[in-house]
Amino acid sequence: MVSICSHLANARLTGFFRAWRCLCGLPLLMPVVSHAAGNAGLLDPWFAAQTRIQSWSADFTQTRSLKVLAQPLVSTGQVWVTRSAFRWELGRPAQTIVLHRTDQLLIIYPRFKRAEKYPLHQLPAGPVKDALALLDASVPRDRATLEKRFRLVSAAETNSILQLTLQPRSESARQLISSITMDFHTNDFAIAATEMTFADGSRLRNDFTHVVLNRPMDPKLFEARLPPDYTVVEPLHR
Repeated sequence: MVSICSHLANARLTGFFRAWRCLCGLPLLMPVVSHAAGNAGLLDPWFAAQTRIQSWSADFTQTRSLKVLAQPLVSTGQVWVTRSAFRWELGRPAQTIVLHRTDQLLIIYPRFKRAEKYPLHQLPAGPVKDALALLDASVPRDRATLEKRFRLVSAAETNSILQLTLQPRSESARQLISSITMDFHTNDFAIAATEMTFADGSRLRNDFTHVVLNRPMDPKLFEARLPPDYTVVEPLHR
């Protein structure tokens, strides 16, 4: 019975992570990486700029490249990020909405009038929990702690874009996420693009436009006000 329950739980978590990674693609606000001495000239201004960013919003184009598909899947949407929450809408009008606040992830499907609630503190130890812990990179509390999460693979500046390639330090997390590449504009270090490469070889890229930094955001934007006819489920409780 224990092994059956464990198998079912892992299946639900794996399905949850697949859905999550296709939806949000880790909208990092200020990821922190190990400070390699050889890249100090590139990274010092970037680090300084990140400490001044309290929030950002943007439009994005998302490209999902899967081995089973001959052509990538392309969608558009919007994202709003603060130090303590984010809202990610995929599709226009939104087909999927992802809300993250503190210790909970809520995935809303307006077309189906359905929402899935995931209390993140209930995730068992393992690759999924370690990978989702990278979400905390969007809420930096101190540099030293977050430097433990990533290893800097490369840093390069080309055509006014600073590109960083990171690898999760956790071996468990790398079972799901192989690497994360992020592009920043060098004039203001606003995010330009992110790309995640997964262990199965699939990739998810987000190209951001109309980025707005430090504009006040209505807290209600990060609240889930679901109509009474929506079905709300907690898959991890099944």
